[in-house]
Amino acid sequence: MASKLSAILPDLSPWRSSRDFRLLWIQGLVTYFGSFMAMVALPLQIKDLTGSPLAVGVMGAVELVPLVVFGLYGGALADAVDRRKLILGTEAGLCLLAVILLVNALLPDPMLWPLYVVAAGVSALVGMQRPALDSLMARIVPHDQLTAAAALNALRWQLGAIVGPALAGLVVAYAGHAPAYAITVAGFVASVLLCLRLAPAPPAHDAEKPSLRGIAEGARYAWSRPVLLGTYAIDLAAMFFAFPNTIFPFLADDLDAEWALGLMYAAGSVGSVLLSLTSGWTSRVRRHGLFVVFGAAGWGVAIAAAGWFSNVWLVLLCLAFAGAGDMLSGLGRSTIWNQTIPEELRGRLAGIEVLSYSVGPQLGQVRAGALAGWTGTRPAIWSGGVACVASVGLLAAALPKLLTYDAETDEDAVRRRAQREEMAERA
Repeated sequence: MASKLSAILPDLSPWRSSRDFRLLWIQGLVTYFGSFMAMVALPLQIKDLTGSPLAVGVMGAVELVPLVVFGLYGGALADAVDRRKLILGTEAGLCLLAVILLVNALLPDPMLWPLYVVAAGVSALVGMQRPALDSLMARIVPHDQLTAAAALNALRWQLGAIVGPALAGLVVAYAGHAPAYAITVAGFVASVLLCLRLAPAPPAHDAEKPSLRGIAEGARYAWSRPVLLGTYAIDLAAMFFAFPNTIFPFLADDLDAEWALGLMYAAGSVGSVLLSLTSGWTSRVRRHGLFVVFGAAGWGVAIAAAGWFSNVWLVLLCLAFAGAGDMLSGLGRSTIWNQTIPEELRGRLAGIEVLSYSVGPQLGQVRAGALAGWTGTRPAIWSGGVACVASVGLLAAALPKLLTYDAETDEDAVRRRAQREEMAERA
């Protein structure tokens, strides 16, 4: 019985083998809880100050451009500087922005404009930091444990995504905005202290300075690799066509189940957590391209079903299945990225990855809202799910190397494994 359980429970090998992985896992969990306090308090404070849904919606537009620009620049920077210093510096910057939110909330008359400035600043710093965090994983975790590391990181994020907003809602409702921001500040202080304990992660001795030419070199590499191109394109298509979160309030109204709105937002994370908690088997799979394709297709099928059913419990079940599909696809993408991209390009490609999984949901919310205004809420959801499945199928047919990807035989994966072994011998 114990052996059967160990076969499906999360593989803890990265936690046992890498001190830096343990530090980053704990740091990320602390940061998520603190960040969700601000993520809930910030739009609510804008709502309280203005009473305008448009004013709250503008925050998303304010965040998009800095994320794109600094995501690409952060990728180039991650290849040129010590990644530990970059992570530490951006984390300290996020702490400073949280202090600004706290000070503004403590004013007798809090101002509106600092909230937008902080939202843009957070988006810029997160865009700059994520490539360094993502690219560091391939350096600190053994090659054959990368899928397990991705599953553990996803579990950490989903725990934060489920518990964080719930706690944040209670804090804001019963204590106000300032205490929520104070908890955010405390979380970032703890995170900075944990980051200080990370080992240095210097760039290659011949690393180039960040430049547009360097960013273009990373983009050319991604374009020349059908497997990588497939991971980006499928994720973008899945999120663009089938990310209906923005119209969940209208879906709850259609189903006469306003009480279920919070459950709709949480259902996907519940499905992701369930897959993460039973992810032990994924460490033994080598065909990670199949994860990407079938996970994204499963996401589309589940979203289409969620838009079709009229029973709220069936809708919630479909959304949970969708979250599991997205989790499976994410495991495949993360593993392929870490297994195949050379160390000297890892940061720049991580910058492209940030765009691939961030821009899709942003545009998907616009598509869902616009289509819902034209066709109605439920048709906008189920038609998006159908379009997702069709686009995933077309992309898989156009990029067959993604389906046949095998970690044991793929040329880039074999080359990357040899590079890791060479680096280990030098160390």
